[in-house]
Amino acid sequence: MGLNVLSLFDGISCGKVALERAGISVAKYYASEIDAPALAVSKARHSDIIQLGDVKNWRNWDIDLGSIDLLIGGSPCQGFSIAGKQLNFADQRSKLFFEYLGILNAIRAKNPNVLFLLENVKMKDEYRRAISNCIGADPIKIDSALLSAQRRKRLYWTNIEGVTQPKDKGIMLKDIVHENADLDVAMSESWCKWFTRKAEYLVEKQYVTVSPEKAATMTARQFISWNGNFILECLEKYIVPFDKTLKILEKEVERGKVGYFNKDSQGNRVYYIHNKAVTLCGEAGGRGSKTGCYLFGCITPERIEKRQNGQRFNDGNKFYTLTAQDKHGVLVEGYIRRLTPIECERLQTLPDNYTLAELNGKPLSDNKRYKMLGNGWTVDVIVHILSFIKGVQNE
Repeated sequence: MGLNVLSLFDGISCGKVALERAGISVAKYYASEIDAPALAVSKARHSDIIQLGDVKNWRNWDIDLGSIDLLIGGSPCQGFSIAGKQLNFADQRSKLFFEYLGILNAIRAKNPNVLFLLENVKMKDEYRRAISNCIGADPIKIDSALLSAQRRKRLYWTNIEGVTQPKDKGIMLKDIVHENADLDVAMSESWCKWFTRKAEYLVEKQYVTVSPEKAATMTARQFISWNGNFILECLEKYIVPFDKTLKILEKEVERGKVGYFNKDSQGNRVYYIHNKAVTLCGEAGGRGSKTGCYLFGCITPERIEKRQNGQRFNDGNKFYTLTAQDKHGVLVEGYIRRLTPIECERLQTLPDNYTLAELNGKPLSDNKRYKMLGNGWTVDVIVHILSFIKGVQNE
């Protein structure tokens, strides 16, 4: 017999993925979610989920709450986040925590042994203590950076006994970079049409094939050749224009930050790929707010020779240290870009193209995919916590 699981604020069903990855048998997985794009992903990936609708209507759900063995969820965090306005429980979104609490108490009245897991953001101590008093447990703070290439500090309240910090896997952004980002974009039907329209002479010269199944062989380092121009076209929506507003920091700083455009705000900062990615954010807007902007390659050709003594090595991979003298340079064999949806899925330790789904007959946009991933869970963190359920083999 498997567990009966109820997932509140289910989103794209990261909890379902975590349960499967942890090897936990599930009899029934009930979910509450109202976001249409998230539901589209959930239904596309998990046909066996029983959708219950709006969490605010839980008293009318057709479900035996006493049968629930595990309650999971992460109530909206915007009202608690240190990065936000910290409106706490006065924020309408934060009040949804009390729906979670009401459901938990209703289950406890029928099944005192129910297990629970609640996730939320790092917040002021007074808010954290208030939640702990309500739920009857203190949280453990886990940074997703231990199990993925993303810095993502979150609080987890649970009555699963013995949960400890996971071991650091040492994963950096460079380890999960979408190695065929340009090629995968090129293989889409829309880009094949672009090929046909814009590059017929290349086809005639047999430099490239035009097919949804097979595209040109190329790498991101072929930037000076026609391949490089093609890559720029393919990744155009991800690439951030490199201009003289980029301020290169005098010294390398923590978290691998290179510099920033215009002003030092999250949407304008540029980072190395040899460190951790910044926290994915579902609600932010701007140049790189949702994923961060990252430097792929080096800049300023006339300084390459001068910079030989400044080469650094990271896990055996050579890269260049940028200096203030580079601020008016141009990119060489590289570019600054946002992360692709696949890279963001990897940051959340989800399968590639997990969020690739259709809504009303149309593919979900990258913006919708970014938002869902920013609001989701790092699956391997949840796997780690669930592995402490009795009868489940620990890591």
